[in-house]
Amino acid sequence: MRFVMFCHSLVSDWNHGNAHFLRGICSELVARGHEVAVYEPRRGWSRANLEAGHGRRPVEGFARAYPELRSTPYDRATLDLDAVLDGADVVLVHEWNEPALVRRIGLHRRDGGRYRLLFHDTHHRAVTDERSMAAYDLAHYDGALAFGDVIRDLYRSKGWTREAWTWHEAADVRRFHPRPEVARTGDLVWIGNWGDDERVAEIDEFLLGPVRDLGLKALVHGVRYPDPALDRLSGAGIEYGGWIANYKVPLVFARHRVTVHLPHRPHVEALRGVPIIRTFEALACGIPLVSAPWHDTEGLFTPGRDFLVANDGTAMRQHLHDVLGDREFADSLAQHGLATVLARHTCAHRVDELFAILAQLDPGDSSISAGRLVA
Repeated sequence: MRFVMFCHSLVSDWNHGNAHFLRGICSELVARGHEVAVYEPRRGWSRANLEAGHGRRPVEGFARAYPELRSTPYDRATLDLDAVLDGADVVLVHEWNEPALVRRIGLHRRDGGRYRLLFHDTHHRAVTDERSMAAYDLAHYDGALAFGDVIRDLYRSKGWTREAWTWHEAADVRRFHPRPEVARTGDLVWIGNWGDDERVAEIDEFLLGPVRDLGLKALVHGVRYPDPALDRLSGAGIEYGGWIANYKVPLVFARHRVTVHLPHRPHVEALRGVPIIRTFEALACGIPLVSAPWHDTEGLFTPGRDFLVANDGTAMRQHLHDVLGDREFADSLAQHGLATVLARHTCAHRVDELFAILAQLDPGDSSISAGRLVA
């Protein structure tokens, strides 16, 4: 089958976590023998920021790390949809695309496109900025793939699409897996962006304070850290490592004994049950994880066995102390979380789920049933 994907960027993951899952899905489709064509805007802000800060080396690094993947840059004014979508069986349009392009692809489908067309939403804007999401014209789409039940239910209740399905993110276990041969040289690592001050209080309570009070050797990677934020890290004795290519993260996890999950405020308040992709990736790497308050209402994991949950800073200190002080306990936690990911939350599982959705749209199509690994 021929899959065509439109996304903000496959090449750049600078402040663009959506690239993680999309890469894993594309890699899995290619491994199953499908053709995958990816298109991204030529001057997308994520890649522009990446190259401005780091030059061309990250783009070259992506090509080496993902030799099976290609992404074609396009200019909106010259994008020829007839050519791009020729022979397509399935078209996925990510929500980080301009509404004009989203509408244009929908009209192409209306005017004779013989492919299944799905919108892919992996952001909290449907809850936090409903007006911006309502601006997308999805009238001619078959439906929306939402990364949590809350978002799926909004698409249904608002009538934004004909149908909506939950399609959680997951770990690309081709890249994210334990590295037991790597020596552990640090205590704690957190990989996350400072962003728009969405979780300053959480960072203070669940990261800076515990690291400082426990005297941990800690490292933080991420982008968009203003000078005051860097001062806070330094004051807690935390090393700041800047941006890191996502495919290098498993090695960093392997060098540390624990990591933390600090969900953005919208995920805690409005998107209960929707984990960020770093949760899947950390557990896939077999590193113990301690989370700030987060409610797994969709039953993806078993809190307390896959990872620990700290309801406040005091509990975070205690959990970190226990994990770092008891190797057997830490190993048990890591092994349980890894087993859960391998059993339920890999990109292979999500591709199977995608084919199950396609089978609903086209029952009896043998090419769809052949694309699944799980019957």
